[in-house]
Amino acid sequence: MVKKQKSKKEPEKQYVTDSNFPVKRIYHKSSKKYVKEDSGVYPYTRGIHPSMFRERFWTMRQYSGFGDAKLTNERFKFMLEKGQTGLSMAFDLPTQIGHDPDSAPAEGEVGKVGVSIASLKDMMIAFDGIPLGKVSSSMTINSTASTLLAYYIIVGESQGFKSTELRGTTQNDILKEYIARNTYIYPPQPSMRLIGDMIGYCAEKVPQWYPVSISGYHMREAGCTATQEVAFTIANAIAYIQTCLDRGLKIDDFAPRLSFFFCCTIEFFEEVAKFRVARKVYAKILKEKFHAKDPRSLQLKFHTQTSGESLTAQQPDNNIVRVAIQTMAAVLGGTQSLHTNSRDEALALPTQESAKIALRTQQIVAHESGVTKTADPMAGSYYLEELCAQIEENVWKYLKQIEKMGGSIKAIEKGFFQSEIRQNAYRLKKETDAGERVIVGVNKYSEVEGKSPELLRIDDRIEIQQRKALKELRATRDNTKLEKALSAMKSAADTDENLMPYIISAAKAYATTGEISNTFREVFGEYRPKEVF
Repeated sequence: MVKKQKSKKEPEKQYVTDSNFPVKRIYHKSSKKYVKEDSGVYPYTRGIHPSMFRERFWTMRQYSGFGDAKLTNERFKFMLEKGQTGLSMAFDLPTQIGHDPDSAPAEGEVGKVGVSIASLKDMMIAFDGIPLGKVSSSMTINSTASTLLAYYIIVGESQGFKSTELRGTTQNDILKEYIARNTYIYPPQPSMRLIGDMIGYCAEKVPQWYPVSISGYHMREAGCTATQEVAFTIANAIAYIQTCLDRGLKIDDFAPRLSFFFCCTIEFFEEVAKFRVARKVYAKILKEKFHAKDPRSLQLKFHTQTSGESLTAQQPDNNIVRVAIQTMAAVLGGTQSLHTNSRDEALALPTQESAKIALRTQQIVAHESGVTKTADPMAGSYYLEELCAQIEENVWKYLKQIEKMGGSIKAIEKGFFQSEIRQNAYRLKKETDAGERVIVGVNKYSEVEGKSPELLRIDDRIEIQQRKALKELRATRDNTKLEKALSAMKSAADTDENLMPYIISAAKAYATTGEISNTFREVFGEYRPKEVF
């Protein structure tokens, strides 16, 4: 009789989240304590408003801007006509780093990744026929944020709106530029000074404006985990808050107008947990570290963009599904506004049709999915509560580590953020290359590509047109008035005066974006990063 051999039990496969947290087979109530507080109350884990989307949906703010101001104006109007509820403006690289279209560094880049705004005239065209007092606008601009906000204020005034009536956001988060995005101009200290000037000016003159949107998005796209995104973003927020306090501002005078910008990628439950933790940690810091009293100061208000890095050039229609999943996660996470990426963004700037589908994705989630009928649909998920606990624990560890280094600026100078992000990006790349991380259509279920989709192409003649327009502007403006305004601005840069009134004066005299930036370059110098290995 042959003895029957016992079959060896296969070891259970180990699952982890994108942040490398282990995932159990099942979660029970005993795993972690439930979040007991209501939505709309401290520490806002379950949302900053009692009813959340039952009363009003998030702002559907599609990111637009390409070519010249006229083309961008047309796209703005198209998206508003299709139901978009807020504007979001993308700028080309020369505008972002303070170079005019006719300068050598701008060659080949004018209008390519966003709209070219070389002067107040371009801003006038971009918002022609769009009443700025009745729509909120977000501008993804950092190094030159003070200049673009000046243009916007002047356009609003020209339409008959006072600066107190203007609503919107300037990204204006320079610290993440040194960490992940690299569209900086000046060294950290003068850059922080400009941001402090904007926050102080807006608190008094543009009270409905969010002068800074502290951004984790670009760090996440560069490769950091959900935990790192929350920790690094909040560490940068602490640096901005301290800058304002050091200037004599009181916490409750400016904190209600601080906003945030996060990525939402494909690891669904971890992304929802991330947003909950960010709200909770930020509320505790504002209350316990900075002693804010106004409930609005404690509320982390954030814009979300679905993940561009997660999109694939292969089988681009698959990206519609990816974006839908990410949209749902952002909404369940309690976002205040949302941009949904278009299917073709791994290949080019989105076509009008692709942008419409991306907007329709938000509208379907809002009107058809049912997730907006209750304030916190994810309440009580054992798995979600466990993820929140793990993320929060690790966020506090990072924040203590960064504090020991002397804060965000010191950590940036030491290359800490950059190194942490690179290590995780390398891990993700290795997993993808090895097929351990499946990307549908790329390393699994790939196909021989057929006909390429229709793509948006930016006409090279736009650069020629922008150069010509600049030449005409310089010939027709009052250059004596201009020189006087630039000289006054330069002198003020050597003092502790708030620079915003001087920038606005220069903008009204039709100083170009490059001329304003070059004036500050003469005083502040340019930032050159140290090599970090």
